[in-house]
Amino acid sequence: MSRLKDLYKDEIVDAMIKKFGYKNIMEVPKLDKIVINMGVGEAKDNAKALESAVKDLETIAGQKVITTKAKKSVANFKLREGQAIGCKVTLRGEKMYEFLDRLVNLALPRVRDFRGVNPNAFDGRGNYALGIKEQIIFPEIEYDKVDKVRGMDVIFVTTAKTDEEARELLTLFNMPFAK
Repeated sequence: MSRLKDLYKDEIVDAMIKKFGYKNIMEVPKLDKIVINMGVGEAKDNAKALESAVKDLETIAGQKVITTKAKKSVANFKLREGQAIGCKVTLRGEKMYEFLDRLVNLALPRVRDFRGVNPNAFDGRGNYALGIKEQIIFPEIEYDKVDKVRGMDVIFVTTAKTDEEARELLTLFNMPFAK
């Protein structure tokens, strides 16, 4: 069992109950899933770009990735309906906690000029979105084998009802919010 999951079971639940005064342990918000999405715009011209993005994302997430396809045709973008234009992966359970641990403790501190993540990127329903500009901040990615630096979106889906509860939950998971 991962260190963060143990931490959640003990200290985080106690701290959340103390701060928000939950009557039942089942009311305490928890991390439901983490979705990592990588949009690959140049995939419409270059199929190899999508393959390398899928390989990078599978290395980072540690599980199989699915490709996302265009929902509509857009002539201005030279895009056809059904054309593969990105990839995503949904992490739950053990792999989710393990990824969160690596993101917070290894990857984010490697970002240049890092002052913390945006504390205002909550959606109003307790979910948090984080944009990462380059995949090379993850230690699993070998810098020499990267063909192009790509960004990704990391979405934290929680069972929290409000942004304040979700912010507190992620803070207790050591998410480095900017002051």
